[in-house]
Amino acid sequence: MTKKRTGVFVCHCGNNIAATVDVARVAKEMSAEETVVYSQDYVYMCSDPGQNAVIKAIKDNQLDSVVVSCCSPTLHEKTFRDNAIRAGISGFTCEIANIREQCAWVHKDRDLGTEKAIKISRSAVRRAGRNQSLEPIAVPVTRRVMVVGGGIAGIQASLDMANAGLDVILVEKQATLGGHMLQLSETFPTLDCSQCILSPKMVEVSRHPKIKVMTYCEVQEVSGSVGNFKAKILKKPTFVDPDKCKICDDCSKVCPVVVPNEYELGLSARRAIYIPYAQAIPASYTLDESSCLGLNPIRCGKCKDVCEADAIDYDMRPETVVEEVGAIVVATGFDLYPQENIAEYGYGKVEDVLDGLQFERLCSASGATSGHVLRPSDH
Repeated sequence: MTKKRTGVFVCHCGNNIAATVDVARVAKEMSAEETVVYSQDYVYMCSDPGQNAVIKAIKDNQLDSVVVSCCSPTLHEKTFRDNAIRAGISGFTCEIANIREQCAWVHKDRDLGTEKAIKISRSAVRRAGRNQSLEPIAVPVTRRVMVVGGGIAGIQASLDMANAGLDVILVEKQATLGGHMLQLSETFPTLDCSQCILSPKMVEVSRHPKIKVMTYCEVQEVSGSVGNFKAKILKKPTFVDPDKCKICDDCSKVCPVVVPNEYELGLSARRAIYIPYAQAIPASYTLDESSCLGLNPIRCGKCKDVCEADAIDYDMRPETVVEEVGAIVVATGFDLYPQENIAEYGYGKVEDVLDGLQFERLCSASGATSGHVLRPSDH
């Protein structure tokens, strides 16, 4: 293996580093390292003359790796890697030794600060000695994005990317888009009702020619790599054909099953066959198999009997599809803090103790109490 030829460049950063670190000594100590063939210090290494000095030193001394002892790599790593590229070597052979934030700015003793700067710089030199020249490569990518989560973040991300020309798959595990924002009464700072803001975006995303909306679906598995992912998605059966459903509510009226309404957070009830709320997207009912009296064998069938559109299909089964995407946006939202962890408030035991989202539903004009703040025990 060819011996590395490393150059070390120590920055004064004006007086930021030089006040606490003997930069000339650091540069001299680094010149004694086995792989170092060039070492210098300069008052502002990131300035135009400083950068030109780095480029010239790389060319004149045939350096194949560079260490710059200066400020944080988050500030100027790209700067000096670009210099390495301009000088004809790989940018990945450039290492940054942070002797400003990790040394000069946290120490007052000049001798101790200098010793620490030497150790940090020496570590970077040893690391640079193991670096290999890497070159960026171009790989074909799938120009399609999967967005996981159909709340406001997922909806807006989908619209932004679709309007930029990308194909988008929007996956939502619930029966409708909207997420928790739909449950809010008003939104900051305009105090508009959440549906006034969100409903038009839900309609837009459902009609956008470059967006494929998959509600009542869950991502089961993702394989592949950046640019070329394969996502396995479970499509749960709704037992209702959305293209046929007229949202007439006839099916719900005859359903004998009554369960707590998740959208209203238990403040009202729903039937086993239901639509989460009037403006749901997609505008179609869903038959909750876990609440139904039974589909295999059929123990009721009243909803299908009254459906004039013949939209109800008890034979629907879970389906797994595989979609190829180049990128994945995770916009899965949030859940409330587990109320059982703060048992002293009596949530779940005292009927009138509510959480934040339940209070939002009480305040909402479309909520269980039509916007009247009533205790659950009052009705």
